[in-house]
Amino acid sequence: MKTIHKLVLKSYLGPMILTFFIVMFVLMMNFLWRYIDELVGKGLSAGIIIELLGYAMTNMIPMGLPLSMLLAAIMTMGNLGENYELLAMKSAGMSLPKIIRPLVILVGVIAVGSFFIANNLVPAANKKLASTLYDIRKQKQTLEFRDGLFFNGLENMSIRVGHQDPQTKLLTDVLIYDNSAANGNMRTTLADSGYIRLSDDKRFLMVTLFHGENYEQTRNNQWYSKSALRHDKFDRQDLAVSMSGFDMQRSDANSFSNNSQTKNIVELERDIDSLGKIVNTATARSYEPLLKDQIFSKDPTILFDTLGVDKRRFRDFSAADSISKLGLREKAQVWTQARSLSKNSRAMFNYDERSAKDALNLLYRSQIEWHSKWSLPVSILIFFLIGAPLGAIIRKGGLGMPIVISVIFFVIYYIISITGQKLAKEGTWAAVYGMWLSTFILTPVAAYLTYKATNDSSLLDTDWYIVKYKALKGWFAERIRRILSKIKSKHNDKQITE
Repeated sequence: MKTIHKLVLKSYLGPMILTFFIVMFVLMMNFLWRYIDELVGKGLSAGIIIELLGYAMTNMIPMGLPLSMLLAAIMTMGNLGENYELLAMKSAGMSLPKIIRPLVILVGVIAVGSFFIANNLVPAANKKLASTLYDIRKQKQTLEFRDGLFFNGLENMSIRVGHQDPQTKLLTDVLIYDNSAANGNMRTTLADSGYIRLSDDKRFLMVTLFHGENYEQTRNNQWYSKSALRHDKFDRQDLAVSMSGFDMQRSDANSFSNNSQTKNIVELERDIDSLGKIVNTATARSYEPLLKDQIFSKDPTILFDTLGVDKRRFRDFSAADSISKLGLREKAQVWTQARSLSKNSRAMFNYDERSAKDALNLLYRSQIEWHSKWSLPVSILIFFLIGAPLGAIIRKGGLGMPIVISVIFFVIYYIISITGQKLAKEGTWAAVYGMWLSTFILTPVAAYLTYKATNDSSLLDTDWYIVKYKALKGWFAERIRRILSKIKSKHNDKQITE
């Protein structure tokens, strides 16, 4: 490998790694912002949080890689151009395609690797992410008492404390309503102070109370007329109440594999084939009898038999002419009968229609996910081929101008992708058009920028635009001056003639 190619590779690897982690950090902040309400107050361990963030980060790699490739390419070529290293390479007879050849090979390897990440790693991470979020949502909040307020996070139990010491966790003025008894008895406990905490395994609620009273109302099958109230005092009372829902119960990740985002290419192809057969079968079962037997039947005057009308009277007329020849009462009967048949047909085929639509929606989603796995490597290459020429043209390194341009291009790419994906989900477009729309649009842009950068274009040079503006302004001024001089000359000639 040439020394120049090593220099270019070394200049690219640093910004690529840096920008990738910056992009992933921004996407991770967006994830935390969406799920922060479900994570706080659950007493989750650091291991669970790190595990959840790892799954989320893996899921975001297909979105972060194209943007990081674009930003790194602009920064690398911008730095080389700003330091006149790119100019020196071109002066030595190297063209831009030859300069970025090792980068193209590197990005190609990354693009191929991204396919395997999207096909194998991301589906597994999506399963784990869905199961972990489900387990976190099931887990109850930790015991957090607030002065003077009831804590209702426990099933069939409500606790109010007057004050909790932040250091010793000692509770004062404790009031407990307990309806957890199987016989329906309600127990009320008052205590001057005490401690309430979960056991280490979070299976029991450990209650220790000092100087209090218990009031228990006993009920039987005639509680509305016969009930008793039991009262006792205590100096110290220890209870262990069985709890559930506070410990982290882990679910099987394979039970969350019904989503198309949790499947690889082979599984998606299998789903597409089976869903296509289901859609065809359900559609034929729903609409073919309706079209043949109800709407487009061979005999347009089929309703006449039901009404007892002699069809021979209308042998030489069309259906519309035949109906128009009927009397007012017969027309009303035809309308009523046709309306009744339509309602019956709609009710008969309504279920099959819904099943066909559900299968069709699943088919669209599977096709979208299948194409998205193949379009990811192509989008990475296109973003690099946009970023490298742009960096060579603007000749600005750092994180200022490259970030602005990268965000603009990525927003355009994201809007186009979301639009195409929405049209594909609705069935307005085929999945191949919806998922490859951004590629079709950005590929000519990449080719145009590469051509301009190879020919040392001043596409983004402000001085070039200022010079062109001044030249255009001077041309217009000269044209206006000539037109005014001609008008003035014609006016003088007219005055001389008069």
